[in-house]
Amino acid sequence: MFAYLLVNMLVSSISCAPSDLYAKSGANLKEWREESGVNPEEVGEYLEGDILPTELSKNGLINETLRWTDAVIPYEIVGLFGSKEREIIAKAMGDYHKNTCIRFRPRNKGDKDWISLTSSNSGCWSSVGKIGGKQIVNLQSPGCLAKIGTVIHELLHACGFYHEQNRYDRDLYVQINWENIDESDNFRKVDNETITIFETDYDYRSVMHYSAKAFSSNGNPTITVLRSDEEIGQREGFSEKDLLKLRKMYNCGPTNENSATDGLINVNQSGLIDLISILFP
Repeated sequence: MFAYLLVNMLVSSISCAPSDLYAKSGANLKEWREESGVNPEEVGEYLEGDILPTELSKNGLINETLRWTDAVIPYEIVGLFGSKEREIIAKAMGDYHKNTCIRFRPRNKGDKDWISLTSSNSGCWSSVGKIGGKQIVNLQSPGCLAKIGTVIHELLHACGFYHEQNRYDRDLYVQINWENIDESDNFRKVDNETITIFETDYDYRSVMHYSAKAFSSNGNPTITVLRSDEEIGQREGFSEKDLLKLRKMYNCGPTNENSATDGLINVNQSGLIDLISILFP
């Protein structure tokens, strides 16, 4: 997992994905099965499978406006999620609370920026970072909620992170098998003047890493691991390096406390703070 350097970017507008991309992504996910060997977010038709692109203007200076203020992310639940699906969402947010200083809290009328969790038949997708105003994180049921790691993955996009295998040094750690790939743009690298990897080693276990057969055109692997026997593409939850980078990005202290919220809400040992609005709408 890496985050683009939060350079001085002006988010001018969200590029509206054509309706056929939404429809095709939703149809792809309806056909997806866990035994297929790929993750549900990898069958989408969006940028890198699950990223709703934005038009960005760069001028090279660090811009923290794409990060969430005080590491607090207001949310609302709009999707028609069942009780078990809401429990998965709550547990995913709880993992953030337990292991980082990120805090999700229900949106209030004064919030200008927030995420809206929806469940439309358009796949698993999110924008990257805080783009301003209402921004959607879509979790089509049931595929996007089959594993907690997929929810964590999409929320990490909203926090400001891209996919691990697109970092500039990836060729030292994985081989991209171009002859097996149906869409090369999904494997583009980003140079070290554009991204930061927070001085961490490549992470095969990242919840942001593609699976070995992601975007395969013929059923053969698109990614071959070079320096490890680790399986890539896990969606069980955060890796240790995922957490390290997220804590660095949001300047979390050693105890992962958040002074903006923790004096007002109780964080229990499971990380489940005031998430009643998720479990009991």
